[in-house]
Amino acid sequence: MAENTDDLRVEEPGASAAGVDGDSAQEVLRLDDVRAEGRVGGRGRLAALMLDYAALVAVLIVLVAVFSLRSRSFFSYDQFSAIINPNLPMVLVAVGMTYVLIIGGIDLSVGSVMALSGAVIGVLFESQRFPLPLAILGGVATGLACGLVNGLVVIRWNLPSFIVTLGMLQIARGATHLITASQKPSLLFSSINVLSDPLSWAGGLPPTFFVTMLVVVAGQLVLSWTVFGRYMIAVGTNEEAVRLSGVDVRPVKLSVFVISSLLATLAGILTLSRHRFADPNVGRDLELEVIAAVVVGGTSLMGGRGTVIGSFLGLLIIVVLGAGLAALGTRDEVKRLVTGFVIVGAVILDYYRHRLGQRSERAA
Repeated sequence: MAENTDDLRVEEPGASAAGVDGDSAQEVLRLDDVRAEGRVGGRGRLAALMLDYAALVAVLIVLVAVFSLRSRSFFSYDQFSAIINPNLPMVLVAVGMTYVLIIGGIDLSVGSVMALSGAVIGVLFESQRFPLPLAILGGVATGLACGLVNGLVVIRWNLPSFIVTLGMLQIARGATHLITASQKPSLLFSSINVLSDPLSWAGGLPPTFFVTMLVVVAGQLVLSWTVFGRYMIAVGTNEEAVRLSGVDVRPVKLSVFVISSLLATLAGILTLSRHRFADPNVGRDLELEVIAAVVVGGTSLMGGRGTVIGSFLGLLIIVVLGAGLAALGTRDEVKRLVTGFVIVGAVILDYYRHRLGQRSERAA
């Protein structure tokens, strides 16, 4: 990668050869000005980002207030635990998906990789009698291999990540059922369950809650304060410009797909600790729910913009909406209908926000 990222000057493709005027032939890409919201430059971006956060929090507060008025038991600690604890693995996957969408890709394999990694751990522990640490290491190696395959195929043959990860979805899901014989290997007598045991000093919250929050905070810090985070946003904003500036985008894209798969593996481990067995059907349609939550949280499907905190808030909105409708006795069909309208609305909003950002950049 280029050592000097303070002032990367990018020439438009073919501009020099055509001999066009210098003012139109060059574009300056300042990676130090790239912020976590996914645009280049602009001191007002931080204020816009805080406004986005405030809007998401406001929506969340309104949902909680409305459902609490309709159901007295909704606003309670027990309900909070019932909403948060089962969805902690989804939060981890959402962090990785945020990274993938920011670089302009998509990862449809996360649910299947989560299931495959958990299945490998279960089979190694129960059937092969591996010690739990070695079994977990085998699951992590499986997730790492899936991420490497996804990333390498995408960058080597320049294929759409949608197709590549769709293939990995089928491969991983098939392998999961193959190695488990569609059974559920048990980890009932392993020490992995301590990850989900309530902690009395933490108000009954399990260690998995703190692990997940740590990943969310670390994910946002990486995105906002590291060169790698700035490269991710720059690749999603204008990959060709980054490449022409002398930065090799391949390691960035490969790393992002590996991170996504490893976080899906960690989600699988957390799911194992809660269920005490490896379910080969776990994670079905997880990728769709996660993509929906990440988009609701403000991450652009077009790449170049997104935050981990926003994705976390978007996931909370989707989860609270579903839990609230369930508390009101709403049928599953209606819940899907309402959630679908929310997702479509978020995508339309993202489209107009993208257009508005383009107009602002042209005006500048």
